[in-house]
Amino acid sequence: MSNQLTEETKTNSKMAALLEQEENAINIPQVGDLVEGTVIYVGKNEIQLDINGVTTGIVRGKEIQDESGDLDNLKPGDKASATVVDLDNENGLVELSFRFAGHQKAWEKLEDLQKTGEIIKAKIIDANKGGLMIKVGNVIGFLPVSQLTTEHYPRIDGGDKNKILSHLKDFVNQEFKVKVIGVEEGEEKLIVSEKAAWEEKQGAAISKYKVGDQVDGIVTGVVDFGAFVEFGDGLEGLVHISELAWQRIDDPRDIIHVGDKIKAEIISVENSKISLSIKKLKTDPWHDVEKRYKVGQIVNGKILKVNPFGAFVELDSDIHGLAHVSELADESVEDLSEVLEIGNNYDFEIISIEPANHRLGLTLTQTKNIKKKASAKAEDKAKDGKE
Repeated sequence: MSNQLTEETKTNSKMAALLEQEENAINIPQVGDLVEGTVIYVGKNEIQLDINGVTTGIVRGKEIQDESGDLDNLKPGDKASATVVDLDNENGLVELSFRFAGHQKAWEKLEDLQKTGEIIKAKIIDANKGGLMIKVGNVIGFLPVSQLTTEHYPRIDGGDKNKILSHLKDFVNQEFKVKVIGVEEGEEKLIVSEKAAWEEKQGAAISKYKVGDQVDGIVTGVVDFGAFVEFGDGLEGLVHISELAWQRIDDPRDIIHVGDKIKAEIISVENSKISLSIKKLKTDPWHDVEKRYKVGQIVNGKILKVNPFGAFVELDSDIHGLAHVSELADESVEDLSEVLEIGNNYDFEIISIEPANHRLGLTLTQTKNIKKKASAKAEDKAKDGKE
């Protein structure tokens, strides 16, 4: 009897060993495993895979979604990887998911892109006041306004948020070249930069130029602090307001406009930032200012701007002078705009000339008239108050 049990035990052990060998040979998948199969059926809401000729797996519903984008447009005969989520569903099939496998693959790819700095294309899918919602493959990310190139940056007067949003929405459905600059898989956070991609291109192209070179360009944008100019092979530089002209400028839009063709000199290159000057290619009118104007000379000038400390006066198209408030009236005047009208001409006497500092001081020859006007204004206000 004992011999019979021994033989039976040996037989069972052999069978168990054979079964284990067979299982290892056919590599039966387990929940959580990443398996590869061959597509045998593609339906509207499900895809079936043959897994090593051993079993059939099914991917359905939201599990078909693949963030990596590698499994879009599958057809029978294609190879595909999926994660096992159930070994035996209600139909006896292995339940699979592209979503889990694709998510991991997609974020690994994004991390690689951040490390390599490769320039890629991102599709703009929406906009908000802070920037643009983008899509890389099937992963949704964000392109902040601060990371837009000067070409796409919303140059809106006064920073009106509604106008900024309207400007950004014009980019929806376009594709921008970007670099991945931030990846946090745990928070599903993806940040990209168009500016970083542009700077790489700008850096390579700028090597052809050096400080002092003259360029022909077209004005692509005008802002409060200057004008953006495109030149060469898609390069863009900034002409600061102080480099637009030799005379004082309050608003660049008064003398330069989008679409203007200009000549400029490169005055600075810092990394990929290029600074240009238009005025350096023009003769400095202050070099020979003393040939045209003398201290003590009476001149006629137009009021350009009035502020609490004085008035800016145009003597000609190149030379502007300053009449300090103390040179405009014999006594304190609360508001100079009440007695000096912008755009009107008045006679002044030149009291100082400093060519090196581009300064010319003026005193109004009609201070008595100004005093009378100021007194008359004060009397009128007093009468109005009594009435």
